[in-house]
Amino acid sequence: MTKTKSKLERQAEAAGAPAFTARHMFANITARKARLLADLVRGQPVNRALVMLDRSPQRAAVLVAGVVRSAVANAENKTGGSLDLNDLYVSTARVDGGPLLGGHMRWRAGAKGRAMPYRKLTSHIHISLSPLAAASAGEQASTPAAAGEQDG
Repeated sequence: MTKTKSKLERQAEAAGAPAFTARHMFANITARKARLLADLVRGQPVNRALVMLDRSPQRAAVLVAGVVRSAVANAENKTGGSLDLNDLYVSTARVDGGPLLGGHMRWRAGAKGRAMPYRKLTSHIHISLSPLAAASAGEQASTPAAAGEQDG
């Protein structure tokens, strides 16, 4: 089974920047709650993202922080320790909805002897890290200040 890649992951591969990914499948939290924190850390340096997640009171912060730490460990193992981990940033943070927990609806007692359904939702958390140098190399060449420094 082949893994489908997001548009941002395909763009990062086309640019030649290595992406270090980690994911938590079937996380026991709704996608809507986890997306709030994924949006918070997207585009942030790894150190800042981990500090923000550690100080966040939401329950999803623990899950997202664990995936970020796993991606950092993947980057360290993949490069053999030659990459400076302080130069990584969160390039992609995506949370997709997963299946119902246990695969079926739950039931609880309702008014007048009725049964009321409820759903326990899961989610899939995907995090990709990229080096800062790869992201800022294209931006520095296009800025006038960088062009002026190269001339003189």
